[in-house]
Amino acid sequence: MDNLNLGNRRKIKVLLADDHQLFREGLKRILNMEEDIEVVGECSDGSQVMEGCRLHLPEIVLMDINMPILNGVEATAQLRETLPEIKVIILSIHDDESYVFETLRKGATGYLLKDMEAESLINAIRTVSEGNGFIHPKVTGKLIQQLRRMEYLSETGAIAEANVSREAGVKFVAGDNNPLTRREAEVLRLMAEGRSNKMIGEHLFISEKTVKNHVSSILQKMDVDDRTQAVINAIKFGWVTL
Repeated sequence: MDNLNLGNRRKIKVLLADDHQLFREGLKRILNMEEDIEVVGECSDGSQVMEGCRLHLPEIVLMDINMPILNGVEATAQLRETLPEIKVIILSIHDDESYVFETLRKGATGYLLKDMEAESLINAIRTVSEGNGFIHPKVTGKLIQQLRRMEYLSETGAIAEANVSREAGVKFVAGDNNPLTRREAEVLRLMAEGRSNKMIGEHLFISEKTVKNHVSSILQKMDVDDRTQAVINAIKFGWVTL
């Protein structure tokens, strides 16, 4: 993999949830080759996930969406409600942004595609274990395109109340857990539209330096490193729902 010394790292315990046994076996072989990752259990349908988590106490569940009895989306929702300390990474064949929105809304921390390389999967597991989100680059592009089509609240109502956009069912929710000021919420909206700092400044009639300060404040308050993660986390935190 890389030249990092992983010998002293703690083990990241992973539970596999997928109804295809051969796929699980392949994942298990790949992950158990890493010194800092251990597959502690397997589930073949979503209804087994809760019991598997209580039995094996994993840190991360690699969850397929299409499983019998209980799908991965609902299994993720159950985990978020009952065992919120366990992180879920969706590992799916679906690259449609609607799946990403729904799984993030239900509590997933990551979304990966099954055709990704083994090294990228391992990197994603380590990233999520460190408390960060991880979205497959191909999916991120589609997610941002969808976000650009959303209509958020106007500046005067960004914190006061939610409003429904012209796209059916899409809402921007400014709940009590939203730490952003009214101006920061507007900057975040324009960031989601793909506007540069200069364009945001021209739109809001403020200097580019002031925009940079707002962006820095947004990233700090949301504990993220870049604009994309800020927008994605706004969905995950429930500020944007379907």
